[in-house]
Parts: sequence; C-alpha cells; structure tokens
Amino acid sequence: MTGVDATRHLAADAFLHPPIEPGASGRLAVDGRHTLYWEECGARDAPVIVFLHGGPGGGCLPHHRRFFDPAQWRIVLYDQRGAGRSSPCASVVDNTTWSLVADLEKLRALLGVETMVLFGGSWGSTLALAYAQTYPQRCAGLVLRGIFLATPREIDWFMHGMGRIFPEARAAFEGFLPEAERGDLLAGYHRRLVDPDPAVHLPAAYAWDRYETACSTLLPRAEPPALPADDAAALAIARIEAHYFVHRAFLDDDQLIGNVGRIRHLPCTIVHGRYDVVCPIESAYALARAWPEAELVVVPDAGHSVREPGIARELVAAVDRMRGRIGGSRAP
Repeated sequence: MTGVDATRHLAADAFLHPPIEPGASGRLAVDGRHTLYWEECGARDAPVIVFLHGGPGGGCLPHHRRFFDPAQWRIVLYDQRGAGRSSPCASVVDNTTWSLVADLEKLRALLGVETMVLFGGSWGSTLALAYAQTYPQRCAGLVLRGIFLATPREIDWFMHGMGRIFPEARAAFEGFLPEAERGDLLAGYHRRLVDPDPAVHLPAAYAWDRYETACSTLLPRAEPPALPADDAAALAIARIEAHYFVHRAFLDDDQLIGNVGRIRHLPCTIVHGRYDVVCPIESAYALARAWPEAELVVVPDAGHSVREPGIARELVAAVDRMRGRIGGSRAP
C-alpha cells in the first residue's frame, strides 16, 4: 500500500492534461433496443485505454478525456446502456452487468484492437473487474478508483450507512418519501424511478442525486452541489443505479473477489480516497488483499469524487506508470 501527500490546496485541473476533442465518434447498436455512443482521441497507433464511467448510468463528460496523455494513448470513452448519449435514455430493459460486459467486447471488436487497458471508477471499477475476469486475454491492465464490489453490504451502506457521516443528506433523502415507506428506502425510490410519469420519477431522481452528490467529497462545497445538467441525466443515473441495486448488480455475493485469480497476472493500480463515504475504503483493501500484486494508493485527503485534487493527481500518475508497465505495444 502506498501513501501520498495531501493536495487540498490545489485544484484537480492542476493535474489533468489539457482539454482535447474527439478525433472520431460513432454509435454502436448492441441489440435491437440499445445503441451506444462512443468516441476516441489521442494517438491512433498507441495502446488503447478505455474509460468506464460510474453510476451505473453516469455517462462520460469532456473532462474524463483529460486523465490521459494523448501522445501516449489511444483514448476511448463510451456511454453505457441508458446513459449519456446512448439510447434509449435511462432504459433499464435488458440492462444488466453481463449485457454491459458483452457491449464492451463488441466495442473492442468494432475498434479492431486486441487488448486494452481499462480505467474505471466507482461502478466503472465494478464493470472493469467483471469484464477483465470474463475476457482476461483482452486486458492489458487496469487502473481502478473508488472500488465498488457491488456486494449487499455496500448497497446497504449506500442506502443507509452514509447517513451516519452525512446525517443532513440522509434526512433529506429519507424525508422525500412518505413516512410509511421509509422502512425500505430502496423499494420506495425504485418504485418511483421506474414509474413512466415524469411528475413521479423526476423528483425522485433529483432527490437521489442530491443525496449521492452531497456525500461524494471530503469537504462540503461552499455552494450547493452541482446536479446533473438536465432531467435526462438525473433520471439515468438514479433509475439505473436503483435498478442495479435492486438486482444486486446481477452478481453473486463476493463474486468479483472470488474470481480475482483470473486476472492477478495483469498490472493494476487501485486509487482510493481515505475518507470515501460513498464507497468505503474497506472494499479497496479487500481487493488489494485478494490481489497482492496490485498497487494500492490511498489518498489521505480525499473522498469519493474523481474531481478531488488528490484523486486526480494519483490517477494521472497511475496511467503514466501503466504506460511504462505495458511497454511499447501498439494497436493494430
């Protein structure tokens, strides 16, 4: 386990690469219902690194391209089923962990690459582990942040435990539901989020988003936390997260830890905030114990958000180290 210095006095942008626009983009129909948006930038003949966004349902944003040196990587980002610019928006039909794994394999084939590094945070770390354990021969390495193993314990912590640290956020989250429904918060929210009526699902979506966002950083913001840019983004992350939580992410208990042996030969760096309340550090520690060859970097002054300065610094550094670890391989 590696410790690092504090960075609270700096901004995340101080560590990121300059903004870059996509060099190519497209849409991939993965079945009769879902079509995924994808984009790429950087060097076409460089090793491929794929950004796996969180949520599930969070989608990709322009600043996500900036964790990677475009002279050293062929950078691929895409929006998972129901998220971002993929369609249909916020759909939970045929939306499972294993459909997302199959989608990533279809995207790899579309791009014509043999192997790729996976870069995933929060839910993105879950998907990265699930894909790598299914297709280890297609993975060159992993850079993971804010580990979420999608266990019942972690889901229960999200719904209930975070309120032990952020009681004000928990009070608002609970208070949105009628008192008679507060004994099962997940069921109450899920029922509203999958309701087709915007008058029902949108208020629930914003209540869910406010709760998660309020608990994501080490220190509270001076201004109110930013919410998703529009109703579609708010609904996608809240509805799809609740859908996955209700179905325990379509995983067996401790499945991702139990299958680590399939990928222990791959280089991996795990970056985790010491005070991550959304995804407590015990999950990162459990993964590192099961995967002793992996590098665990604990950021001492960070919570969950990828925008925390220390998290941004260590992710960029981890990607740079990964480039050296995989050598001079080139995409075809």
